[in-house]
Amino acid sequence: MASTTNPLVTSSQSGDDLNGKTSPVSVSNSDVERTICGIPVGNQATFERRVMRRIDLRVLPLLGILYSLALIDRSNLGVARIAGMGEDLELSIGSRYSVVSCVYFIPYILLELPSNMLLRTFGTRNLLSFCVIAWGAVQLAMAFVPNWQYLALCRVLLGAFEAGFFPALVFIITTWYRRHEVQKRLAGFYLISLLAGGFSAILAYSFSQLAGKAGLAGWSWIFVIEGAVTISFGCVAWAFLPGFPDNNAFLNSEETRFILERIEEDRGDSLPDTVTLWKAFEYLSDWKIWIYGLMFLCATIPAYAIGFFITVILSGMGWNLEFALLLSAPPYVFAALSVFVFAWLSDHFRSRAIFLAAQTILTLVGFAITGFVERPGWRYFGLFLGNAGSAGCVPGILAYSSNNIVSHSKRAVTTAIIISFGGLGGIIATTIFRQQDFPRYIPGISVTISCQALLLVLLGVLTLNFRYHNKTKRNTLQPAMGGRIDFLYTL
Repeated sequence: MASTTNPLVTSSQSGDDLNGKTSPVSVSNSDVERTICGIPVGNQATFERRVMRRIDLRVLPLLGILYSLALIDRSNLGVARIAGMGEDLELSIGSRYSVVSCVYFIPYILLELPSNMLLRTFGTRNLLSFCVIAWGAVQLAMAFVPNWQYLALCRVLLGAFEAGFFPALVFIITTWYRRHEVQKRLAGFYLISLLAGGFSAILAYSFSQLAGKAGLAGWSWIFVIEGAVTISFGCVAWAFLPGFPDNNAFLNSEETRFILERIEEDRGDSLPDTVTLWKAFEYLSDWKIWIYGLMFLCATIPAYAIGFFITVILSGMGWNLEFALLLSAPPYVFAALSVFVFAWLSDHFRSRAIFLAAQTILTLVGFAITGFVERPGWRYFGLFLGNAGSAGCVPGILAYSSNNIVSHSKRAVTTAIIISFGGLGGIIATTIFRQQDFPRYIPGISVTISCQALLLVLLGVLTLNFRYHNKTKRNTLQPAMGGRIDFLYTL
């Protein structure tokens, strides 16, 4: 892929390898440090901390809240079902509940790439705020569906409007930060959604206690309240969504230049390039994108399985509805803590694969305990491990892939493709945990465990390939990704 000369940088800067050492073909970056935005060397650290804190506060909380709403709105079917929707719409007949859960992912998968490619054309604020308001309106409309067919139609529309949202958020976040800063930020925005998701079942059940008010069933109130909240935040998003660093509206010119220069120093793609169909087809021929996608699919199967079925699984362990809802929250709190600890370690040591492997093994062990141990207490403990490991793999894989991509156009295409595979993971999760396998769900748990083993194999193949290319580049001084001789793959 041909690189473009960026006017922000006039000399070659160093790249990072697995141990954070500079490439032997790099030159000193001391001259760059003395001239960044005209800031004296002694003041750069203070200036950088202040600017990065402003970016973190503007980018991460709002995006985290919006993604939390997306997760809650797509996964609240389980609580609505046990709150009376299952009986009213006869969802227990045949595979109706699985169909209603599954159809969401069809437009979600198909529309992610087109949405990401059009993100800059329509503008982040316009496109994303429209998506939030639109899916909030669909969520509200679900309160009034008369049968399961209309519910399925609403789920299709929900998937269509949510399709481009998550890949756009990841795309935006990864353009603001250096490679070894990305996973902490992705984890920070993701753990907000984990905590919200953990308590969403309890909140939804409390909403259902409004049954009879205004002539609505309890499950209808879940969709009315959550849909109205989503629409409200969509209006807030239109005013405050951050956009990309090269066209942001909340940093001054000096701060913007500083951010662009530190990104250019790190990976050489601070300024955008145009996304075209020809480029998209070229990027899709890169086999590594599909490996990332398969890894993400394997990681999202257990995440979606827990999101959709945790209350049902807990009920199958012998707890009543109230206890099942209360016990669904602690595994998410533990997962949020685990996700951030692993993300901090991964960024600190500038290493991705080893920590991804550890969290994958954690998922595998957790689901094995939940599926094959008899005592309910141990099975519940397995949910803690499985949820923490799978939740950590989501930002981990996204950080691993984004670290090894140069150019905004390839980042847009790759992010969309990878997260599309997450949609396939959702389809698999909603179909392998079948009603006839209640309460143990052994077939679904067995498939989930097998996918974690596959993830470990794919991770090993990709990491060995990256290690080989880094070694070859050092030995031959051949240009690597994007024509930058100093860019080494992050392992």
